Amino acid sequence: MSAILRRIDRYLLLLIATVVLAAVLPARGDAAVWVDRGVNVAVAALFLFYGARLKPEAIWAGMSHWRLQALIFASTYVLFPLIGVAVTFALRGVLSADVRAGLLFLCLLPSTVQSSIAFTSIARGNVPGALCAASLSNMLGVVITPILVSQLLPVASGGFSLKALEDIAVQILLPFVVGQALRPWIGAWLLRHPVLTMVVDRGSVLVVVYAAFSAGMVAGIWHQLSPASIAGVLAVDLFILALVLAITTIASRRLGFSVEDEIAIVFCGSKKSMAGGIPMAAILFPGHAVGLIVLPLMLFHQAQLFVCATLARRYAGRGAATTRTAEPVPVAAA
Repeated sequence: MSAILRRIDRYLLLLIATVVLAAVLPARGDAAVWVDRGVNVAVAALFLFYGARLKPEAIWAGMSHWRLQALIFASTYVLFPLIGVAVTFALRGVLSADVRAGLLFLCLLPSTVQSSIAFTSIARGNVPGALCAASLSNMLGVVITPILVSQLLPVASGGFSLKALEDIAVQILLPFVVGQALRPWIGAWLLRHPVLTMVVDRGSVLVVVYAAFSAGMVAGIWHQLSPASIAGVLAVDLFILALVLAITTIASRRLGFSVEDEIAIVFCGSKKSMAGGIPMAAILFPGHAVGLIVLPLMLFHQAQLFVCATLARRYAGRGAATTRTAEPVPVAAA
């Protein structure tokens, strides 16, 4: 038994324990408020650390790496929607209309920011490129997602939200800018203490997992369908996730990207944002349908965290610093 436990990823065990804790002791009332604040603090700390560790020239290199940015954008807003349309068409008569709408809605959402970058960092990938791609995906998603929804799904109202842009600016861009300003004083110190950055990377993911799963328990989302139906939706989510992971991995290798770039492409191009998705769903869909429509997103969110946590550890373990090509890759400050 001890030999088996040693072979199991300890971080995956922490993720499982976090889900169990949320199922047994979900945050309610004032506790939920404090958990939400904890998520905000964790995300702010994550991006402050990234800002303090990354050289400005590395950030610019990430922004100007147009091939990487284009492939991640295509995965998020072209590949995912095409898969969503095909899957929901194939499942007509198998799943309810609201659940199928939820599956397609999931495929129209922007990528995550926090977990995409955290997993890219854990896997030793191109963090500046991931930071730029994930942030751009979220900012554009405020406009692109409602447009796609209006064309592919019935909606109740428009969905452009200045509040979403404000949240991105305050929770992500501001801490990053502060970190850049503090870099001359704390940047070198952080690089000498990688364990602290690792704790913030992985700890922020655990906080997000607890908050997300806890919110689902409190809202009763897990009780709106039978266990068999939930398992069916989860299976479809896993199929979509596996398909996108496979396509982005193969595409990045066939197109000659380095291992670091491949990591950023795989993690940024395969994620969907629940933090942005649920508020958008509340705006775009009738209130009575929102619970079932966001269920596929809730399940997908949990699945992507577990799968990508394991994948990130595998990338890190195989020595991701070795590049496949001679193309220069923007990396974190050394």
